[in-house]
Amino acid sequence: MNASTEEQPSSSLDGLKWGIIVLLLAAAIGGNYYYGQESVLLRAIGVVVAVGIAGLVAMQTLKGRTAVAFAKESRTEVRKVVWPTRQEAIQTTGIVLVVTLLMSLLLWGLDSVLFWLVGLITGMKVL
Repeated sequence: MNASTEEQPSSSLDGLKWGIIVLLLAAAIGGNYYYGQESVLLRAIGVVVAVGIAGLVAMQTLKGRTAVAFAKESRTEVRKVVWPTRQEAIQTTGIVLVVTLLMSLLLWGLDSVLFWLVGLITGMKVL
């Protein structure tokens, strides 16, 4: 882990911040219900604003700062990934489809043989 993601001392106000976050989200839900007769666009904007403010408050907590640091490090790691070319993706997809078809035929054949064998042993013939 980086020094930025190591355990940092918790702020004494984190509990209060989380309470504010819960109240903001509850207000967004309640306001959306209470103003049900208003325009959907206005209600959606109100909910987005309330969730955005709650997110900004959450980013000020210890867990929020840790989550933001994790997201930044994840983005850095995703940039390091070597993505396949279109041709490689098409070839890999074709291989997967062919192997899936072959395995399904193999399992169907094995199931048919075992079904026939059990019918032979038990003397029961099922159509």
